Amino acid sequence: MTYDLSRLAVELTDMARADHRSAAQANSDDPAERLAWRRLTARHGDRLGEIMAEYGWPTRDLVGPEAARAAWLIAQHADRQLDVQRQAVRLMEQAVSEGSAPARELAFLRDRTRVNEGREQIYGTQIAGVRDGAPVPWPCQESERVDALRAEVGIEPFDEYTARFAPS
Repeated sequence: MTYDLSRLAVELTDMARADHRSAAQANSDDPAERLAWRRLTARHGDRLGEIMAEYGWPTRDLVGPEAARAAWLIAQHADRQLDVQRQAVRLMEQAVSEGSAPARELAFLRDRTRVNEGREQIYGTQIAGVRDGAPVPWPCQESERVDALRAEVGIEPFDEYTARFAPS
């Protein structure tokens, strides 16, 4: 059954808005809030998996730029659903090669998925924590080349990126 693409775009953006409103729960001290976050992202991940099975990657051409970015955000937060993240990476790789998805977003999702798999990241987009007031990335495959790799996909240098995470 084919879903009305304008309704699909609204559904994706609504899920991303709900995700944004609830994001603070991910690191809450309240276990009930953390559980609510996990349930929300799992529900969204399940739905994104269904959407990808029917339509492939929700590209800008298919659902518009806002909904395409929403799909990426949902995939990013499907941390406990590696099958969904891996499928999203595969489909986004194809979309990027066709020019219908941003390489920058694929880089973030690829790193997130690799970290969730227990592997080293490529682009240094995933922060493990803060040490002595400075953000520390998860281990990188080629840390000496990370800024060059970031530049290839349109991501600012690591130091500029992490400055946003530093306590003020």
